[in-house]
Amino acid sequence: MKEQGFTLAETVLAIALAGFLVYGGAVSFKQLIPKFQLQTGLWEIQSSLNQARFKSAWEGRKYRVRFEGPGCELESYDEGSGTWRLDRSARLEGVEVRANNNPTFFPEGTVSDLATINVSNSRGAYKITVAITGRVRAAKVG
Repeated sequence: MKEQGFTLAETVLAIALAGFLVYGGAVSFKQLIPKFQLQTGLWEIQSSLNQARFKSAWEGRKYRVRFEGPGCELESYDEGSGTWRLDRSARLEGVEVRANNNPTFFPEGTVSDLATINVSNSRGAYKITVAITGRVRAAKVG
């Protein structure tokens, strides 16, 4: 009569092999995190700049994107009080953001404080430029 089942050695070997495969997959996934953080940071900044541009034209008031620490803030100008009001903020994890200005978008479609924004981490770098016409453009550096 033939016995069915697995021996203890076969079971331990199968569990060890499965653990090794899971560990290998986790390590390779962990190496992808900086790539996704860079892409997310780039997308967040570009969308904030484009949102400021379109909201300014649509609503007929000034909007600006301000770069504070590890993030950016979208603000609208309140004519009545003469102050900037926070509309939205985004915290950017895992990337370094350096900007030479905080661009202000006007209803006419122009921008004051032309800006160059550098977004980088260990996986690469992007340079975002804002032209006087309000156009937002990103290019990979290097």
